[in-house]
Amino acid sequence: MDMDKIEEGVRLILEGIGEDPDRPGLQKTPERVAKMYAECCAGMHADPAQYFETTFDEHHEEIVIVRDIPFYSMCEHHLMPFFGKADVAYIPAKDGHICGISKLARLVECYARRLQVQERLTDEVADTLMEQMKPLGVMVVMEAEHLCMSMRGIKKPDSRTTTSAVRGAFRNSPTTRQEALSLILRK
Repeated sequence: MDMDKIEEGVRLILEGIGEDPDRPGLQKTPERVAKMYAECCAGMHADPAQYFETTFDEHHEEIVIVRDIPFYSMCEHHLMPFFGKADVAYIPAKDGHICGISKLARLVECYARRLQVQERLTDEVADTLMEQMKPLGVMVVMEAEHLCMSMRGIKKPDSRTTTSAVRGAFRNSPTTRQEALSLILRK
């Protein structure tokens, strides 16, 4: 990341809104904002395949779900945060290999730490899990509050957006899909 360029941009924004970037409270703001963007966008250059280099042969054939994975992301339209929780479910491939459950949270975080829209974020998590683990099915459900909708524009705080991505057995079998949804929704 070009931290100097981000700092320069923040100074211009401060000047553009009529602030003095050299006043005591703002002198280090461009540097702090640059560090914040580096952290919030750290997933841009990460390869999510790295989380699936190690799997475990447990001969598990049933649904695996990690619920309520918190995530924070940045809306690519307004550069404002959106945040919420993700539920990630998969049915291992016939060989029964599983990934460590922390890898599902890492996968969500990797994609969330990019400029995003929630719909793409949901699809990227599902598609990467399908590509890397070759499971029989994947289901990802995300619910988030978007500050670009809560703080500006329509100004509707506490509204939530829910997205889902359904692949393989969860899409092809209504019974399997319903089982996963009932496990996810029993929060």
